[in-house]
Amino acid sequence: MTDQAVTRIQVGGTAGTDPYEVLIGRQLLGELPGLIGTQAQRVAVIHPEALAGTGEALRADLAEQGYEAVAIQVPNAEEAKTAEVAAYCWKALGQTGFTRTDVIVGVGGGATTDLAGFVAASWLRGVRWIAVPTTVLAMVDAAVGGKTGINTAEGKNLVGAFHPPAGVICDLAALDSLPVNDYVSGMAEIIKAGFIADPAILDLVESDPQGARTPAGPHTAELIERSIRVKADVVSSDLKESGLREILNYGHTLAHAIEKNERYKWRHGAAVSVGMVFAAELGRLAGRLDDATADRHRSVLESVGLPLTYRGDQWPKLLETMKVDKKSRGSVLRFIVLDGLGKPTVLEGPDPAVLLAAFGEVSA
Repeated sequence: MTDQAVTRIQVGGTAGTDPYEVLIGRQLLGELPGLIGTQAQRVAVIHPEALAGTGEALRADLAEQGYEAVAIQVPNAEEAKTAEVAAYCWKALGQTGFTRTDVIVGVGGGATTDLAGFVAASWLRGVRWIAVPTTVLAMVDAAVGGKTGINTAEGKNLVGAFHPPAGVICDLAALDSLPVNDYVSGMAEIIKAGFIADPAILDLVESDPQGARTPAGPHTAELIERSIRVKADVVSSDLKESGLREILNYGHTLAHAIEKNERYKWRHGAAVSVGMVFAAELGRLAGRLDDATADRHRSVLESVGLPLTYRGDQWPKLLETMKVDKKSRGSVLRFIVLDGLGKPTVLEGPDPAVLLAAFGEVSA
């Protein structure tokens, strides 16, 4: 495959981290051996049950190229992100004789790449891994940036490590068979990137909302590339979320609480959509955000079919969950809000009455 057909976005290379590339295009799996390299003898392909065929095809392809390749099947979606599943993967690596020069490939949605990255970070205190995201959400969010993790009964992503991949392959052909609800869910993270950093994304979505709902839309590649560039720029300067990277959590504080409250049955993007509307209202009520930009959240998210509301009677539970969110400092709640389009900032310890009023605006 020639470089004209693939977009390469560099991530990292600053703050003492090794740079890696995100490849975006079609029919890119031929790039995988180059990323794995010649030092590796064994490759473990971690894949969800739903992608058993893909995982096995990838394993067979790597075996043909001389690697000792093994496929490790894990549960679908968030059910994979548990200590029990991670332990199952460690056992498989141990039985395969996995060494520090061997490589893990995580193929699937964001939950699978989160798990694969965490398994890679924790095996022998860190082996190389490559992400092959197969959903919009995984391409623009989970697979880029090096945050890996699993869930516990107490919350989402509370156990994890910063362990950037050696490369990310975003093969847009994988999106062609994605169910529409999963595709639309990923649009929430793309729209988030538009509000915090790249308003051109919002213009593209608004120019063709129906096209934005499908991989066949005219702007699919550009929307994904722009979103990845936003995340790449942020994480390159702040790998460990000590400052700037926190802006990527826009809409996520409430979203994670909703996901936990729904026992992870809600799609991440649906929860983020509600979380962004809440954050926009919080910004407006705090006197930070203008009415037009706050209202634009509703119109853009609704235009692609994302939800804007959540059950109003759940507020006490959601508030308690947000207090143990990993973004909190001590017991002080922190939210990312906007001072204007593309101007994210931190709102720390907002008045409980303002929080309640903002939630009232997203209550069903």
